[in-house]
Amino acid sequence: MFPKPSPELFPNTYAYETQPMVKPTGFREYDARWLFEKEINLMGVQALGLGLARLLKELGVPRDIVVGHDFRSYSASIKLALTAGLMAGGAKVRDIGLAITPMAYFAQFVLDVPAVAMVTASHNDNGWTGVKMGSARPVTFGPDEMGRLRDIVIGGDYGPDPGGAYEFVPDFPTRYIADLTNRPKFRRQMKVVAACGNGTAGAFAPQLLGALGVEVVPLDCGLDFAFPRYNPNPEDLHMLHAMADAVKESGADVALGFDGDGDRCGVVDNEGAEIFADKIGVMLARDLSKLHPNATFVVDVKSTGLFATDPALTANGVKVDFWKTGHSHIKRRVRDLKALAGFEKSGHFFFNAPVGRGYDDGFVTAIAVLDMLDRNPGKSMADLYRDLPKTWGSPTMSPHCADEVKYDVADRVVARFKAMQARGELLAGQPIREIVTINGARVTVEDGAWGLVRASSNKPELVVVVESPVSEARMREMFKAVDSVLRENREVGAYNQSI
Repeated sequence: MFPKPSPELFPNTYAYETQPMVKPTGFREYDARWLFEKEINLMGVQALGLGLARLLKELGVPRDIVVGHDFRSYSASIKLALTAGLMAGGAKVRDIGLAITPMAYFAQFVLDVPAVAMVTASHNDNGWTGVKMGSARPVTFGPDEMGRLRDIVIGGDYGPDPGGAYEFVPDFPTRYIADLTNRPKFRRQMKVVAACGNGTAGAFAPQLLGALGVEVVPLDCGLDFAFPRYNPNPEDLHMLHAMADAVKESGADVALGFDGDGDRCGVVDNEGAEIFADKIGVMLARDLSKLHPNATFVVDVKSTGLFATDPALTANGVKVDFWKTGHSHIKRRVRDLKALAGFEKSGHFFFNAPVGRGYDDGFVTAIAVLDMLDRNPGKSMADLYRDLPKTWGSPTMSPHCADEVKYDVADRVVARFKAMQARGELLAGQPIREIVTINGARVTVEDGAWGLVRASSNKPELVVVVESPVSEARMREMFKAVDSVLRENREVGAYNQSI
């Protein structure tokens, strides 16, 4: 019998090499993330594979699963340990090799496989690893499945089962690229910066965009798991600034930035303006709702208020549903509402047919952005951005808060805002008009300025976003007011970036 995991072991010891280690907090709301060797070891990954095979059996899902891994020095070994656990648990494993996450989701469809386990830490710093999992395409695990998986693994509630098998699927990226490029080339001549931050997407983005007739300006497309320039995260200002510089130097029509595992896309316009992903979502919703009137779009609570107030969306009969942040939450909501698309401020975009298959894919998003430009031959990306009503919004800011306490802190902040509203207290000098608590607290005051505080689902952090439809000064006032409430909790540390 495979041993039950321990929450903490120390490297270079007998115990570390003979027992599985799995820290329980690595099971997040919708995927798993650990610091490799500090919070999980290879035997712990095997235990995860055994536990996942057991969960699939519990769910009544055939134990037939796609696996892939991103480009980090240790990801292949982690995938092989996961595969060993899955096979021991009776699963048939289809290995697509080095891949971006959307390739694994795509494989579920074209290989007709129900389950997926993609080894990736996305844009997290080196040292992190993780697994994105699902058993019902195109959605991935949410809190219920992740909670049950945690209980199985941490409790050692697994064991060997017959029927395990392994198959390597050769040259799978070629099939994926062929699928996305099996369409007419763009009519408009476009020069595009493809920014990959030395992450996995760099192996595929230039080839894919070039096949669609785009003149590609590669930026940090060489694979390097040390991420020497910046982390491949299109929400990170370092990456956005590099994209802006490349646009100005090359005279490109747009820059498209892909995160470490290729399921997100960020955009910088032809004038070097860094457009936050929620504003790109508004632009795409405007474009797609002309083709599909009365469409429904799902957006996360971090996203701009323009989704609710933009006159162009209203004129096209658009219906907007604000929902919980997280790729699993939004993906599932898009499916359940049969929405045309879902947008997250982080850059996870989900397109249903006829645009996509319902899962988040940074390359599908990039093609949608270029299609939008193609359908507006007289306008630049900057023109389309200027067409939006003006708001002043912050980047996603993340003050440190330990995994063990971050949800308690977020609950305290929610209660504090509710108490302020009940007592008629002012926030940023104005009465509180509304508090949305579907995911943390999104607090809106009288002039439309709002601030969000929620617990991060995949890192030891809180998440803070603010926006004002009035002025930059009001946006900063809202940030100061929200931050002052946060600072009532001593567990809240420094921000990764601020305004």
